[in-house]
Amino acid sequence: MRHKFSLAFVAAFAVLPLGSAIAQVGESGYSLSLALAVKAATKAIATCASNGYPVSAVVVDPSGVIKLEAKGDHSTIHTTTSAFRKAYTVVTFGPIFRFDASSAFAALVAKNPNGAALATLPDIAPLAGGFAIKAGDEVVGALGVSGSPGGDKDEACAQAGVAGIKDDLPSSR
Repeated sequence: MRHKFSLAFVAAFAVLPLGSAIAQVGESGYSLSLALAVKAATKAIATCASNGYPVSAVVVDPSGVIKLEAKGDHSTIHTTTSAFRKAYTVVTFGPIFRFDASSAFAALVAKNPNGAALATLPDIAPLAGGFAIKAGDEVVGALGVSGSPGGDKDEACAQAGVAGIKDDLPSSR
C-alpha cells in the first residue's frame, strides 16, 4: 500500500510542469493574439487562393501548441495536419538552428546525415511551407501552409501571411 501511494504521488507531481510548458510565452512576455493569428492565416489562404491553390493554414505558439487552424475552401483533408507540422518544425528547430522557414530545415536534413534522425521526431516535417512569426528577434509563433502543388508555393503564402501582420507586431521588447 505504501509503495502504491508513493508511485501515485510521484506520478501526480511529474505532470505539474506540463502546464507551464503548454502555456509557454516567449522571453519578452509577448503573446501573439488570436486576432493576429486569424489575420495571418487569412492572408496566407487568400494569397494561395488567388493563385488557384486551395490550402489550409495553421498558426502555433512558441511551444508548438495550435493557436488557430483554418481549413481553406476546397482544401484536402491532409492539409491541416501538414500545415501544423510545418509550423511546429519552425518553432521547434528554428531557434536552435537559426532559420525562419521550414525549407531551411528541409535543406539541413538533405545535407546532414544526422538531420534525417531529427525528421523522425513526432510532428516534425522537413517540408517547405512554414514560416516564423517574430516580434523583433523573438519567435512568437509560426504559420504553416499546405495544399499547393509544391512546398515553395506554400512557403510563399506563409511568408505573405506573416508579412501581413508584421506592422502589428512589436519590433522589440
